[in-house]
Amino acid sequence: MSRFINKLPRLSFTKSSRLLIFSRRSIATLNDRKGHVETKQTDQNYENHIPISGIERSVLTVGAAVAALSDPLRGDMVATLGETTGSLFLTRMRDSMLSTTTGRQILKERPTINTTTIDFDRLRQECQPGTFGHAYLSFLDDQGVTPDTRLPVHFVEDEELAYVMQRYREIHDFFHTLTGLGVTVEEELALKWFEWTHTGLPMTMLSSLFGPIRLSWSERYRLYGTYVPWALQCGASCAPLMSVFYERHFYTPLDVFRQELGIIPPPPFPSSATVTAPPPSSSQA
Repeated sequence: MSRFINKLPRLSFTKSSRLLIFSRRSIATLNDRKGHVETKQTDQNYENHIPISGIERSVLTVGAAVAALSDPLRGDMVATLGETTGSLFLTRMRDSMLSTTTGRQILKERPTINTTTIDFDRLRQECQPGTFGHAYLSFLDDQGVTPDTRLPVHFVEDEELAYVMQRYREIHDFFHTLTGLGVTVEEELALKWFEWTHTGLPMTMLSSLFGPIRLSWSERYRLYGTYVPWALQCGASCAPLMSVFYERHFYTPLDVFRQELGIIPPPPFPSSATVTAPPPSSSQA
């Protein structure tokens, strides 16, 4: 079964940088021909922020969309598209966080998830089997990743919304842990359906709708027959997941934490061996 981990937005921003350089060169050439230079923002609003003009944002959005549509599992391009198009939905996510005590605290304290802010050695010593922390560590070990590999946000203009996007990226592996979904292609797509239902972010919609094109028939059968119905129901009914201090629940039993959040793991796959081919069409009979 195909692995998905290399498709996650953990890669360098090389492609986005090339798109940005191309857009700036194109705009500079156009401005030279017109005899003027467009005024654009040059001051950073936060660390890692790359200020871009409206035209540059449009060019970057189109370039990222084309790349993402050609390969919906291309995590870095989907991430770039999310930053350039997700302002409305990030605002809704921020407003949802502001409506809860914990969400407001997260926005105020701005916690981050990496090996500097979390003592992973201590967690390995103290988290017992069956706890959320133990399951999270097992997921990271199984996939050979760390939270340090998540891409920073570059193109969201508003500083607070940029943090919301960064927080969303950093808790993605917690979603894997809570749902029990792995990183096969169809499982990662199932998680995108879950996230799309829960957040409405355009980038999750793109992956959800176009990612299955690359699946085999049996994989699409598993995705639409098992995971999508679960994702639509669970994503709509669970607690607001952006307003959760996951870092304070590492010692909580996983089943208890799932119950508190209203997350029911998806049913197991039907095995490939039990998936039969679709019946022939009447024209082939």
